[in-house]
Amino acid sequence: MANTYHIHFKGIVQGVGFRPFVYRYAKKLGLNGWVNNTNDGVHIHVNADEKVASSFFCELKNNLPALAVITGSSIEETKFTAYHNFQIVESKSKVKPTLLLTPDVALCNDCRNELHNNDNRRYQYPFITCTNCGPRYSIITRLPYDRPNTTMAKFTMCSTCNKEYNNPMERRHFSQTNSCPDCAVEMQLFENGKTTQNFTNLNHVVEQWKQGKIVAVKGIGGYLLTCDATNPGAVALLRQRKHRPSKPFALMYPDIKSIKKDVFISTSEEDELKSIHAPVVLLSPKNSPEFLSSDSMFEINHGLSRLGIMLPYTPLYELLLTKFKKPVVATSGNITNSTIIYRDEKAVSELSKIADVILLNNRDIVIPQDDGVVQFSKKYQQKITLRRSRGKAPVYINPDFKLPATTVLATGSMLKSVFGLLSRKNIYISQYLGNTESYDAQLNYEHTFAHFEKLFAPEIEAVVTDKHPDYFSTRFGQLMAEKYHAQLYQIQHHKAHFYSVLGENNLLGSKQKILGVIWDGTGLGEDGNIWGGEFFTYDGGEMSRVHYAGEFDFILADKMVREPRISLLSIARNTDGMEPLVKPKFSETEWKIYNRLLQNSGNLKSSSMGRLFDAVSSLLFGFDVHSFEAEASMQLENKAAGYFYNHAVTLNDSYLSETIPGNLFTWLMEKIIQDVNRQTDKAYIAVKFHVTLVDYIIKTARKLHFTNLAFSGGVFQNALLVDIIKLNMSNDFKLFFQNEFSPNDEGIPFGQLMYYTQLSK
Repeated sequence: MANTYHIHFKGIVQGVGFRPFVYRYAKKLGLNGWVNNTNDGVHIHVNADEKVASSFFCELKNNLPALAVITGSSIEETKFTAYHNFQIVESKSKVKPTLLLTPDVALCNDCRNELHNNDNRRYQYPFITCTNCGPRYSIITRLPYDRPNTTMAKFTMCSTCNKEYNNPMERRHFSQTNSCPDCAVEMQLFENGKTTQNFTNLNHVVEQWKQGKIVAVKGIGGYLLTCDATNPGAVALLRQRKHRPSKPFALMYPDIKSIKKDVFISTSEEDELKSIHAPVVLLSPKNSPEFLSSDSMFEINHGLSRLGIMLPYTPLYELLLTKFKKPVVATSGNITNSTIIYRDEKAVSELSKIADVILLNNRDIVIPQDDGVVQFSKKYQQKITLRRSRGKAPVYINPDFKLPATTVLATGSMLKSVFGLLSRKNIYISQYLGNTESYDAQLNYEHTFAHFEKLFAPEIEAVVTDKHPDYFSTRFGQLMAEKYHAQLYQIQHHKAHFYSVLGENNLLGSKQKILGVIWDGTGLGEDGNIWGGEFFTYDGGEMSRVHYAGEFDFILADKMVREPRISLLSIARNTDGMEPLVKPKFSETEWKIYNRLLQNSGNLKSSSMGRLFDAVSSLLFGFDVHSFEAEASMQLENKAAGYFYNHAVTLNDSYLSETIPGNLFTWLMEKIIQDVNRQTDKAYIAVKFHVTLVDYIIKTARKLHFTNLAFSGGVFQNALLVDIIKLNMSNDFKLFFQNEFSPNDEGIPFGQLMYYTQLSK
């Protein structure tokens, strides 16, 4: 005799074709019942005996749709109801949201094939999508994820699309972004101060590229500024108009085949490029690339050894790049130091100062997102996330976590602003929101959080912030704690980094003691000084600072961060032979004033490893003033990598002997200045610097009797440093790195949440 069973799935189960998947499976087995969406996932009722119901449940779990991720599931017998067929019933939203949001997803192969098939009714339709691809997070206005709750609500499907949408046997059944040329998302072209409605001539856009023009194109998360990457004049013009003198530009290539003509690409890198997340991946160019000349290469990356490359992840980009047949620069559509523009009116008013042509469309974006950025270390292919954004945010899933039921907001840091929310045992980490030193980024932060409030209706019980009182994120957290009458917690910046890497590697609660190597540029220490070269222990759930690399005077606040020459002066000022190398970097007035400041006994002290990288880059290669964040450190890594991967370099090249210096900064600077004065190859000195830092980690770990080491902080975005660590430490130590989250400050809110989970135990 048949009973009625209730099946519940939680996770990424909406906007991924889950209901039609269940429907087709039920029909195949001849089961009667229903399936629907609610704010806590997907619910199913079926008439079946225990054996059949159990088999149905297991088959569903083991054969999920491509984009679905299950974080929880259950089956239980419920009150008997006789069903006479199987139906997909209307979504319900009576309970508060507990489901995970689906990120925006890159164009799938099925849609790509249809896009290029001239027998298909969506041939060359720039907004082709299905349940396996297209925008999700960027267009949702409320939960559950149904068409009326997205910016597609204003589009009325034609009869053919409507039949697809309502046919459970179709790939586009309940595809909320479904449309076609007969019920199209329409494009508009803004050019010469005029707007052309219902624009369809993509060849005109391609012609603009060919003529060296700059074109702003609306994508999933906002506008991209584009131009012909093979035309150095066009790239230089984009730099000039955007006021971006040297920061590298990302490139978009038509396909993998064209990418391989210009760069070396590993299996891991190719898989990442072709993944549903479709991030920018940093890749090493070939000596004689087919598309990029040396002039265009320099205009794109200003001497750095890697190019940021991505594939077309929307059908519009796919069509444009297929027609152009060459790579284009594809950089965030924004004014320098502002966040990506996503509203059409602002694109016209702001981007028309940069772009000759703007390609708009009438599908609104609710939440803006930059492209994600990833790299892999050259030797060991260690994945390093540099920016976690479109395609990943706002979801984070770790099936091994046992999370408290408390609702917690973590407000993150300042430069790489991101916030985190623990709600109903799910973790949400927002996309990259910009540097909240700028008012524009602060507005973006507030807008995104307000959207989370609308989606999840969180009843926040605890707020975790950084200890720095002047961060926007700290003040925002304090305001939210007052608004929700929530308990306010603060955690020191570098401890949050350590908690982040511990959490990601499931090390919280570990019975083994772990040494955290946390190196970055700036973070307020518990003693009021500026930390950044720290060693922490994690043992028995307790975290303590046990060592740091040394210290130097921190002067001139953010000016020191922006000007590596000042870090060099501070660190090297008492070193023999420094003056002829350092003094020419300053005017006479600056030299007198800065040296006078350094004689002040009340100066803040800093242990920042990021500032040491700046100082060495200034000394060796003249990168004295940043034009973008971490420029000097990136150039130092670049010069060192060029030497390291072409020569036999070992720990014997380290400056260190058996004794660990009391102050690594001044001691190491003295050794480097001696080498410079001996006219040692500067690229080799840069390698020796990197090797010495790894040797220093090894000697410190042994002195402190640790074999388990975890690494976080912005310094560990340095892929060369990671390779040297793995080369020299993997045999004797167990090493843990960040993978899903960036080691930079984007990982801070996740660490803040992990800190809270430990408090609550």
